[in-house]
Amino acid sequence: MEKVGTIVRISGPLVEADGLRGTQMYEVCRVGEEMLIGEVVKVVGSRVFIQVYEETAGLKPGEKVIATGAPLSVELGPGLIGQIFDGIQRPLPKIKDAVGDFIRRGVVAEPLPRDKKWHFTPKIKEGEKVEGGDILGEVPETTLVTHKIMVPPHVRGELTWIASEDSYTIEDTIAEVRTEDGEAIEIKMYQRWPVRRPRPIRRKLAPQVPLLTGQRIIDTFFPPAKGGTAAIPGAFGTGKTVMLHQLAKWADAHIIVYIGCGERGNEMTEVLEDFPKLEDPRTGEPLMNRTILIANTSNMPVAAREASIYTGITLAEYYRDMGYDVALMADSTSRWAEALREISGRLEEMPGEEGYPAYLASRLAEFYERAGRIETIGRPERLGSVTICGAVSPPGGDFSEPVTVNTLRIVKVFWGLDKDLASRRHFPAINWLTSYSLYLEDLEDWYRRNISPDWSKLRSTAMWILQREAELEEIVKLVGPDALPESERVILEAARMIREDYLQQSAMHPIDTYCPIHKAYRMLKVIIKFYEKMKDAVEKGVSMDQILKLPVRERIARLKILKYDEVDKVCDEVEREIDQQFEELISKVSGA
Repeated sequence: MEKVGTIVRISGPLVEADGLRGTQMYEVCRVGEEMLIGEVVKVVGSRVFIQVYEETAGLKPGEKVIATGAPLSVELGPGLIGQIFDGIQRPLPKIKDAVGDFIRRGVVAEPLPRDKKWHFTPKIKEGEKVEGGDILGEVPETTLVTHKIMVPPHVRGELTWIASEDSYTIEDTIAEVRTEDGEAIEIKMYQRWPVRRPRPIRRKLAPQVPLLTGQRIIDTFFPPAKGGTAAIPGAFGTGKTVMLHQLAKWADAHIIVYIGCGERGNEMTEVLEDFPKLEDPRTGEPLMNRTILIANTSNMPVAAREASIYTGITLAEYYRDMGYDVALMADSTSRWAEALREISGRLEEMPGEEGYPAYLASRLAEFYERAGRIETIGRPERLGSVTICGAVSPPGGDFSEPVTVNTLRIVKVFWGLDKDLASRRHFPAINWLTSYSLYLEDLEDWYRRNISPDWSKLRSTAMWILQREAELEEIVKLVGPDALPESERVILEAARMIREDYLQQSAMHPIDTYCPIHKAYRMLKVIIKFYEKMKDAVEKGVSMDQILKLPVRERIARLKILKYDEVDKVCDEVEREIDQQFEELISKVSGA
């Protein structure tokens, strides 16, 4: 039931209203003559404090405020995929068509198209007992996504009627359920869900399947699990946004939800322009056919950043409930935390470290803990996952600031971007010595069964070489590489090959932008084989200068731009060349 109050004070995006006794936290309000959208963030008796998700300039004390009685909710149904929303699920293309390039305040548009007809195929018969999460039927939403029409989570009873196979709008009733109390509930193709409430699940599963990304450094050394959490902190210019774009483009997920939260508008424009043109490497279809974009750029109202994160995770959970693997990219959670800090300051709350609210850690945890690989409620049984990858933008690259520190306490994968690597044009600029993944042990069995039994050994050898190189660097700076013993020059050369020929990967190259895991395995195997042969040859008296002249080194360097269907054939050839060229070297030395 709606309640009406009046504005008594305005402080930026925070509006204080009186006369709204009984209003609840996070209830949606319409503020002022233009009916701006806001959400209650504090209640003191009949006074409420509302964070308004639109520009508040021009609002005056005395204007009315209407409390709607409902929390901030999103519409979930066919038509979400391929859409571009703002932070509170207003469809930006539809608003542009209605009011032009600049969004007016108070503009309202239905998130899902009401006039479009969807072909519904029933998957259940009348008379059956149904409960929340049961699949009633299917709708082909895009060429890549079959949308499952589910019973809303809190509905249970007997299915008394279901629509026949035909085309319907989302407002048409497609089923009726009679509850145990005798109440008849009409079910449509869409449902509403409060964004701050996690959707129910049957149980959480262990993270035992990797989310493959097509980025060699991630898939080899620091893989996230499906249903896992990862953070990408990095200073300005280290490639956070490009890294998230790469993950959104190539991650092994059925659905991508990309949230541009407080980032520059030109970066979001790049996503909007690129994604419709890109092909999914697994299906050849446009990537936009499995992507939802939420654009809340830095020039949009600050308070809406806070809502955009929750809007994105709720959409991700909805597709997870259908049995899909969903990857959510949040760029960046630092801007979201800044919105929290601004609202907290205007509420005159006691500030915590660096002015952030004392509840920053719990809000971050609340968000990241909605990730997970789960068994869904309802029938048939199905598994789904939501993986969250969040960028963090610490001022000046300071990883000891509150947002980074609190994020790293929660997430299990840390991809630390390094300014020195970025300045040397080594991308992705993930520092292999400081980054980590706590999923490695859980995923080892999957890699052994699906890639190769020797994957773990190759990975460990490569990491040991890189760590040993870091130890030798101080000596090299003092005396130069030529003064080192030959055995240590072997390590330096092997580390260089791993860095330049394997870990360095161009997001702009048509082939190297995406590297399937099998190709990564064959490349790493070739490099480690070359290292083992170098070590053996040096022990038998071959000098490093002779090894550095071997023609096969050039072929190894070019493996990264090899087409996928040529990988096995070429890698077999290169391995044979390595054997042959080292045998010739050793025989020359022993003959001499």
